[in-house]
Amino acid sequence: MRSSSPWWASSIKIVPLTLGILSLVCMDPALAQEKLLRTLTVTGRGSEMVQTSIAQVRLGVEVQGKSAQEVQAEVARRSSAVVDLLKSRRVDKLETTGISLTPVYNYSNDTRTLEGYAGTNIVSFKVPTEQAGALMDDAVKAGATRIDGVSFEAAEPAMDNARKTALQEATQDAREQADTVLAALGLRSQEIVNIQVDQAVPPPPMPLAYARDVKLASESMPVMGGEQEVQASVTLQISY
Repeated sequence: MRSSSPWWASSIKIVPLTLGILSLVCMDPALAQEKLLRTLTVTGRGSEMVQTSIAQVRLGVEVQGKSAQEVQAEVARRSSAVVDLLKSRRVDKLETTGISLTPVYNYSNDTRTLEGYAGTNIVSFKVPTEQAGALMDDAVKAGATRIDGVSFEAAEPAMDNARKTALQEATQDAREQADTVLAALGLRSQEIVNIQVDQAVPPPPMPLAYARDVKLASESMPVMGGEQEVQASVTLQISY
């Protein structure tokens, strides 16, 4: 049996419900905007000290002579002996970082006179810090004539632990800052609506300068590393 109500009567009943749903949908952006405005942004920082245990050494050979062929041959001979020594000690990340062969001039009386040539071959490598001093002494005995510098860094597992600890400290610092500010205003934190983590990155390896030219020494060079500071920061956006 068909209803006697006109077709438009059912449509009238649907309209209020539809308008109610539309009004809720339209209110959501406003509510979201209000919630966004009622937020506090804080940045926490953390740092962790980690003991260095690896030394990165740069050393090599520098030779001067009358002819380019003579200098090049002597540099090659000495460099091969140094590299063979380093390989026998199983150093890590051994690589050549510089090779040069340049003329040496004497400037006097407004004239330039060729006196000879200077050649260099520089290598770098990594070794446990406690082995660095004795190894540099042996490299000098093998033919190295210059030590350009030593820097120190921590082992990767220790760095990973330090990064995690620094991030935890930064997060806790940010929460404490937010709680302090909101409590002073008589407000309470609701929820964290946004998190930004800055990568915890250590500073460059700690440098230790050595003299450019070295001579044979009767005692091993003392080499001592130190600590590196790993820093991190975390930014929190907290609603209240």
